[in-house]
Amino acid sequence: MDDTNSLIEQRRTKLAALLEGGINPFMNKFTPDIGCGESRAKFEAKTLSDGSPVKIAGRITAHRDMGKSQFIDLRDVSGRVQVYAQKQALGDAAFDQFKHLDLGDFIGVEGTLFLTRTGEPSVKAERFTILSKALRPPPATWHGLEDTEIRYRQRYLDLIANDDVRKVFLMRSAIVREIRSFFHGRGYVEVETPMMQAIPGGAAAAPFKTWHNALGCEFFMRIALELYLKRLLVGGIDKVFEIGRNFRNEGLSRRHNPEFTMLEAYEAYGDYETMMETVESVIRHVAQTVLGTLVIEHRNAQGEIYKTIDLSQWRRVRYKDLVREKAGDDWFRITPEERRRRASEELKLGGDIAAGYEDFEVTGAVFEKLVEPTLIQPTFVTHLPRQLVPLAKLSPDDPTTVEVFECCINGQEISPGYTEQNDPVEQRNSLEHQAGGEQQKLDEDFLVALEHGMPPAGGIGIGIDRLCMMLLGQESIRDVILFPQLKPRG
Repeated sequence: MDDTNSLIEQRRTKLAALLEGGINPFMNKFTPDIGCGESRAKFEAKTLSDGSPVKIAGRITAHRDMGKSQFIDLRDVSGRVQVYAQKQALGDAAFDQFKHLDLGDFIGVEGTLFLTRTGEPSVKAERFTILSKALRPPPATWHGLEDTEIRYRQRYLDLIANDDVRKVFLMRSAIVREIRSFFHGRGYVEVETPMMQAIPGGAAAAPFKTWHNALGCEFFMRIALELYLKRLLVGGIDKVFEIGRNFRNEGLSRRHNPEFTMLEAYEAYGDYETMMETVESVIRHVAQTVLGTLVIEHRNAQGEIYKTIDLSQWRRVRYKDLVREKAGDDWFRITPEERRRRASEELKLGGDIAAGYEDFEVTGAVFEKLVEPTLIQPTFVTHLPRQLVPLAKLSPDDPTTVEVFECCINGQEISPGYTEQNDPVEQRNSLEHQAGGEQQKLDEDFLVALEHGMPPAGGIGIGIDRLCMMLLGQESIRDVILFPQLKPRG
């Protein structure tokens, strides 16, 4: 800490010297005409030639003092380029200033492109402008910050230090952009619905509570987008989608963050089959457009491939069939008591089955713990138990199940989809059962909307964070969320 304070003091002294010399770096203006990495790439591609004039700006990430010449690496969002400065070109005063620049400072440079004797595309500086003085030194490991606490809590340092991290978040932005493009291309209307709701619905999850001062009542941060989007189907918007944040007051893990991004889409006159095609198509479109491939390779820190996901092949299989594979062919013929005993003892899930679990929850634990983690390749798990999804229609051929799928890839659920329930009487009965008879938990406005008539429809949700984890080869949700939830310091 003493070393850091000393470095900060040195930088403040340099700032004071600049101000005393009539230079306020925070007031300077400079407009680059090309990105740092872009200038390098175009020079290598011979789009720009030796001697081409450029104006670049960025952060100093390396500084090499060679006496009468100086070399720095300048970086912006497009990448890095080397800048070469000579006393003869800059003049004594400016060269002295250049020598005393610090890592982390922002500068603008005017100069010409050339190739050094070592073959490095560079910019020969003719003029430079200090644009921001960094008063704190960069992390000790400038190229490749590894301290997990700092990486998540001070993400800006992570982005500065780690090229791969910055690439992940730029790719995430491209993924979201292409998802939007896909749905717009299919005639969907993008909307925004309330994030604060009087009754949180659309999922079974613990909400965050807040208080509305002007209205004098309690509100909840939404746990799902579903019920308001379905109101829009009632209102005549036949294809509708939203990408937005949901909030669930539950645990944190490598697959869960209390604040997360979801896409939900609903299509009138569609069903769960329609929406399976939509999910497969949008994921294939995004992978091909953003990544240029349908074969996703996950690599470890050493660059070795440890997992390959092929998005050109999509399996469809019933929930019950997958459970039978792990729990026995007779699983759905034995008694509930025997299912609980087998799950706890033979399948060794005792610690995952609470005493109050209903029978369908025992089967759910088998699926969640023994089946889902094995579904690495794209798999549509269909016909889930009716108790799990009260907002979907019953399967005509098996009334114990609903017309629902879970799209599982990379060992986790990426997207659920339903044939949506549009019978207001059946919907009320299902929601009353889910609420345990507590009328205050029912969204009466939604039920009234259904009574006005909702067309038959299919709907999906896609977990954007989990989709990005799969596509970008990240094993923790924190590595695809810029600012993951952390406990405040102190």
